[in-house]
Order: sequence, then structure tokens, then C-alpha cells
Amino acid sequence: MKFLVDMPLSPSLTHWLVQQGHDAVHASQVGLSCAPDAKVLEYARDEQRVVITADLDYPRLLALAQEEGPGLILFRGGNYSEQEVVEGFRQVFKTVKSEELPTSIIVIEKERIRRRHLLI
Repeated sequence: MKFLVDMPLSPSLTHWLVQQGHDAVHASQVGLSCAPDAKVLEYARDEQRVVITADLDYPRLLALAQEEGPGLILFRGGNYSEQEVVEGFRQVFKTVKSEELPTSIIVIEKERIRRRHLLI
């Protein structure tokens, strides 16, 4: 699976994902550290990467775009330690099929994980 980790999250998540066998880049590695959200989504769509973020603007932008991607994994509801982020991902990988990630919005909250199909 290919991921783009957005600026609100630590580059250490990128390293963990790579260690798990995924193709992951952090926004700062690909010149997107100051890019507007729409540009980040465009890059992810072009590169077929699932965006990982804590920025609450992304679901709205995806809904307005009415496109099949990119997929989104959103950490919502507070600050997450690096360990909590990793644990959230472990739960996502256990509960969501990898082929569903590119066409889904996954919302990770402290108490639960929700999945919505894009084109909501």
C-alpha cells in the first residue's frame, strides 16, 4: 500500500509504515510541507497514495471533489502519541481490507474506527 503522511503527523509514522512493508512518504519529503490541502490531495491522487492526516478539512475537500480517491485516514479527537498512532494503524489493518483503503475515509478516534466509502 502507498501512503502520504501529512504534516500534522510525525515522520516517524512514515518510517514505521516502511518497516511494515508499505511505500510511505512524509509530505516534507516531497515538497509539500507548506502546500495547501488541495495540492496535497492532488499529489496523493496522482501518485495513488492514501493520505494520513489529522487535518479536519480533508473529508470536506474529498466530498466536494466527488472523486474515487485518494483514500484518507484521519486521526480525530485530540492529540495522539506516536504509540497511539501506531496502535490505531494496527487496528485499521486488522479491520479494513487493504484494497478498500484507496476508496475510503477511515476516521480513527480514541474509542473507535469508522469507515465511509468515498463519493459520500
